[in-house]
Amino acid sequence: MIKSVVSIEYQELQKEIIKLQEQWKLQIEWKPFKINFDQAEAGAPIAELAEFELDIPRYKRWIMELIDLMIEFKPELELELSKILSLLTEETLINWFGEAFFVDYTYFKRFSEEHEILESIPQFLAEVALRPFLKVIAEKAQPEVERMNISEYCPVCFEPVRLATLDEEGKKVIQCPRCHAHWHAKRLECSHCGNEDHTTIHFLSIEGESAMQIQVCEQCNGYIKIIDTKQFITKPSVALLDLLSIHLDIFAQDNGYSPVREKKVIH
Repeated sequence: MIKSVVSIEYQELQKEIIKLQEQWKLQIEWKPFKINFDQAEAGAPIAELAEFELDIPRYKRWIMELIDLMIEFKPELELELSKILSLLTEETLINWFGEAFFVDYTYFKRFSEEHEILESIPQFLAEVALRPFLKVIAEKAQPEVERMNISEYCPVCFEPVRLATLDEEGKKVIQCPRCHAHWHAKRLECSHCGNEDHTTIHFLSIEGESAMQIQVCEQCNGYIKIIDTKQFITKPSVALLDLLSIHLDIFAQDNGYSPVREKKVIH
């Protein structure tokens, strides 16, 4: 059982959001596309290399459905959320999609200040409605993802690596909670810097959490959550698993570790 610090209400909201995203993903009609995996190997996110035409009306409709859902769970935000509806012009939606993909906090902060909106809401809406597109790209790219040499970022959406599960054979599988790409990794290897020195790779545990550990690296101060989902009767989705284990992130960061490795300067 995960001892999450996330409220039950927010967990239920996220479960409904995940259901919506699965419905949205089924609505996406993709023509076959090619990706230059040499560019991806060189560090470019696969999603950035995938050419597709953004369906603005559909993206807007998804955001509107999400707003309705949020009002249902958070009626106190109705005025704030309703204000956003009048701002969803084509130009704004195109900007939201692009800036959400590149996780541009500065853009959304400026947008929120300009329109006097609670800062966290626009980026949340844009990101949630973006993810079905990322998931479709990840599904199509998955065979290549397994063959790629991957380091500290998801090769599809460039999300920092922070979550892994153990498969039926006990092998470590890196999971991206953003686009759901996944790939195998060495059990005793830092997923950030590639360190395989077992004397500098350790595991942190939280009392009562037999299914979860935090793997930390003393060379780069990076960490990754490792969860043995075989111990779950019903396996949560990757996104929900990441959310429910956020207390592991807090614990790791409180102990001086980071989900992104430190860039050490050599003098």
